[in-house]
Amino acid sequence: MNADWKNFLLAENAIFKNDIDITFPSSDHKSSQCIYAITDLGILAVAGADAAKFLQGQITCNINDISETKSSLGAMCNPKGRAITTFLLVKNADVFLMVLPKVLLEAVKKKLQMYVLRSKVVLTDSSDQLCLIGLSDGVPQPVYASEQLFATNRQEYIVVNLQNRSLIIAEVDHAKEFWKEQAQLGFQAEDSAQWRYLDIISGIPWLTAETSEEFIPQMLNLDKLGGISFNKGCYTGQEIVARTHYLGKAKREMFLAECDVLAALPEPNSTIIDDSIDTEQSTGKVLYAQNGQDSCKMLVVLQISDTDTYNLRLKNDNQDKIRLLR
Repeated sequence: MNADWKNFLLAENAIFKNDIDITFPSSDHKSSQCIYAITDLGILAVAGADAAKFLQGQITCNINDISETKSSLGAMCNPKGRAITTFLLVKNADVFLMVLPKVLLEAVKKKLQMYVLRSKVVLTDSSDQLCLIGLSDGVPQPVYASEQLFATNRQEYIVVNLQNRSLIIAEVDHAKEFWKEQAQLGFQAEDSAQWRYLDIISGIPWLTAETSEEFIPQMLNLDKLGGISFNKGCYTGQEIVARTHYLGKAKREMFLAECDVLAALPEPNSTIIDDSIDTEQSTGKVLYAQNGQDSCKMLVVLQISDTDTYNLRLKNDNQDKIRLLR
């Protein structure tokens, strides 16, 4: 994290537990309008004369659909069609900003660099130069592909619409100004973990080192979120992704689930068992999880049941029960 940005947040009473978790002193007045310093995501900038053509051959979304007024979710796959990372792709003038899990950024950069060859493309980790801020206003809702979803506008900073939330990408000085302005408007600083909780409720399928290259994009519902183009032409892993689309549904799908608040969150890729089946075999995996005030919410990837009935639990010492929400 940029030192100037960190010092600003410290002056705003932020408490840094580690590089990922930032907390703020709780307030007696709980506001529905909240502001978040997003710490688990980074930004990989893709620039150069060949940037658009280069990305078109590496990602699931159509680069021609992305503009300064429209961003998109997408995935970068291995040759077997498994998602190495998911991302939000934002266009900023002639540069594409790939917002993705920070833990995967360096590996993704190295993988993309292998394909650059003689292309006029420059890959830069811009996580230290650009700040990510979240705004929420009201009860979080699941996101669905629509004209408004990922609509983008540019002022001194970039704002991406997440329906009842917004993602802001800003240089440090503009980020500080934006934070102060929102505080004056009544937005209350909240813990960074709460933003991850809202991402889960919204159904945004971020990956981790443990889940990278485990799932094809349809298993992460990227097709439903507008993150896969089936008419854009070839890209790495395209054959498998297209075959799954044209020959029928994927055998696994992502769901929102919850269980009671857990002392230790289930690790990404933790095994889920279905007790309605007479077997101890895995029926799914945890994508990622986060505790909230009342429950632990998680995104899970499950084998699709013919009967739509599940009796799920985590394969852990406590055998914690899981309830599907959608």
